[in-house]
Amino acid sequence: MGWAGRHWLGWVMDYVLRQAVPGDAEALVEMHTLAHEECYPHLLSADFFRARRAAVPERVERRRRFLADAAPRIVAEDATGAVVGFADAGPGRDEDGPVPLELYSIYTLRRTHGTGLGAALLAAAVGEQPAYLWVLENNPRAHAFYRKNGFQPDGRSALLPPEWESLPEIRMVRARPATGPK
Repeated sequence: MGWAGRHWLGWVMDYVLRQAVPGDAEALVEMHTLAHEECYPHLLSADFFRARRAAVPERVERRRRFLADAAPRIVAEDATGAVVGFADAGPGRDEDGPVPLELYSIYTLRRTHGTGLGAALLAAAVGEQPAYLWVLENNPRAHAFYRKNGFQPDGRSALLPPEWESLPEIRMVRARPATGPK
């Protein structure tokens, strides 16, 4: 299974997946900010969310530069063209990376949870290749999603920087090629 052009092959979905371009930066940052607010209100303070909102212009510029790279930067749009998810991947950033490919991030809006969009984004970003990622330690929904897609904790943990309120995260690895989304 894979994705071709603008359509995911394997599911009937009301979403379009495509390579993100620099012009998507503003919509991606807005969607990412909303996804954080939906996913982490129990983990992060109101001050964190206010600071994220205040930093949107700077984050848009950073995202625009990031999207100029040809590495997988996948955006998901709904039937109205609104951005409802994204995923990006590339060369591993850890010196002791267990495999060469890292899933940098994957986010979807809450209204898309359970639709298969997350699995489609994961497949579009890393395919069936071995990969690793970092995920918040206290995010059981994400842990279950990644386990379902062949990832397992490898024992590594770290604290996020203070601007992320030093939340703990764990590394998960899919060491063998996946057999496809489940």
